[in-house]
Amino acid sequence: MSPPNETPDTRVKGCFEFLMRKLILLFIPIIFCVYSFDSVFYATAEAKQAFSFQNVIDKASELSKQSYNKNDGKVPEFLLNISYDNWRDIRFKPEHALWAKDKLLFTAQFFHPGLYYDRTIKIHVIDPSGVSDVPFSPDLFDYGRNNFKTMVPPDLGFAGFRLHYPINNLDYYDEVVVFLGASYLRAVGQKMNYGISARGLAINTALSSGEEFPYFKEFWLVKPSAGTRHITIYALLDSPSVTGAYKYIIYPWKETLMRVTSRIFLRNSVEKLGIAPLTSMFFYGENTNQRPVDDFRLEVHDSDGLMMATGSGEWIWRPLRNPKSLLVTSFQDSNPVGFGLIQRDRHFCHYQDLESHYESRPSVWVTPVGNWGEGRVELIQLPLIASENNNNIVLFWVPSNLSESKQSYAFSYELNWHLSGRTRPPMGRVIATRTARPKENIVKFVIDYVGERLQSLPSDSPLTAVISMDPKATLVEQQLYKNRETRGWRLVFQIALEESSPIEALLPPDKKATLELRAFLKLNESKLTETWSYAYQP
Repeated sequence: MSPPNETPDTRVKGCFEFLMRKLILLFIPIIFCVYSFDSVFYATAEAKQAFSFQNVIDKASELSKQSYNKNDGKVPEFLLNISYDNWRDIRFKPEHALWAKDKLLFTAQFFHPGLYYDRTIKIHVIDPSGVSDVPFSPDLFDYGRNNFKTMVPPDLGFAGFRLHYPINNLDYYDEVVVFLGASYLRAVGQKMNYGISARGLAINTALSSGEEFPYFKEFWLVKPSAGTRHITIYALLDSPSVTGAYKYIIYPWKETLMRVTSRIFLRNSVEKLGIAPLTSMFFYGENTNQRPVDDFRLEVHDSDGLMMATGSGEWIWRPLRNPKSLLVTSFQDSNPVGFGLIQRDRHFCHYQDLESHYESRPSVWVTPVGNWGEGRVELIQLPLIASENNNNIVLFWVPSNLSESKQSYAFSYELNWHLSGRTRPPMGRVIATRTARPKENIVKFVIDYVGERLQSLPSDSPLTAVISMDPKATLVEQQLYKNRETRGWRLVFQIALEESSPIEALLPPDKKATLELRAFLKLNESKLTETWSYAYQP
């Protein structure tokens, strides 16, 4: 007999609810097991991949509290006494390249210590399985004609590494980035040759106390996944005065971009800290009337100018020089937009060098990320006398807010390795600076400006030049006219040098004061070009 008010529909509904409750009770343990397995699996994966940039920051912080170990990573004496040809004859075997069999867009090869490279580094790999070491072995190298392989310690360590990536041809992996020597690194983009270098940090450069060279002692290479077009590298920096943690995210292509994050810890007070340092070479160019050597090449340089975009919106171009003596100049600024060492001259006929191809050397532009505050862009130019085999140009940012009470600093920026284009500056730019000395106390300057707006102006345009100079010089005359060859405009002006005092007259040329000159072009009140800035040594 059915209960009161029960119908066939309610009986069916009751059975359905009963079955659903049973099914839920049955599947709860299964769901719980699956969830638990998932949780354990992903927790394990996260644990294995837990190493991050924060770990490097922690290592740098802890290292800064310890005494500097000057013997860390020292190389056996016999390897430091080999010749350059001996060291060049030691070659890494490509078949042992990191990730060579993984069909990735990146591979890594390693450098052998010796000669100039007197410290070894540790290299690790970060992948989904965790962190592992890249062990050194003499068997990774072909020693060529050298007979000292058996003398090399089996656990010596590497001097540096290089990354390969197919930037010019998908079938060939080009060498695109090198970390080798102290904190130096170099990179190229599409159709470029190595030239200018960057560094992790510059300390007390061009001071009488002597420069301190920090070095990267340890690297972590994050294994990219298949098809990934960028790679992340962590680096630990060490020196007597500082330690540092660095993160490089590298995108090789037509222009190679590096996103750099750094955290610097002070062991001791530092008089001058150089952030985002660049190092290059200028032997001579079109602004050099007397070449240092008798050479068939018209110009020899990796970079020909400093370019800067100030926080106030001004663009500055300073042609580089091979000075008679140490020349240090600064550009005070607040929160700079960018700065760099640029190779503007891209004409082979100006170099005529079929081996060095200076026309293909990259420019490097530094873009600060975040608020860098007050400071200065400092340019250091050293005399280069015999050949172009040494770097003599250094550029970096010097922050003004260094405090002995503050123990750490963070700086982020981008490094863009490129062939100079027309996007920087977004206005007329200088393509050549030439000088002449028609009389003993008269100096002539010939400056060529080009740019889309300048090219569009007819020769009768009311374009004017604004010239400013050192108090020790007087503007004698100036001319500004259309240059039919470049389709830009040429500024020619002469200055008269102030007569030297009896004491100054006795000084050698390399000890006389440097004169600062500036010039730009404008149409009515509109500035059409960057500011040409020049340091002239009488």
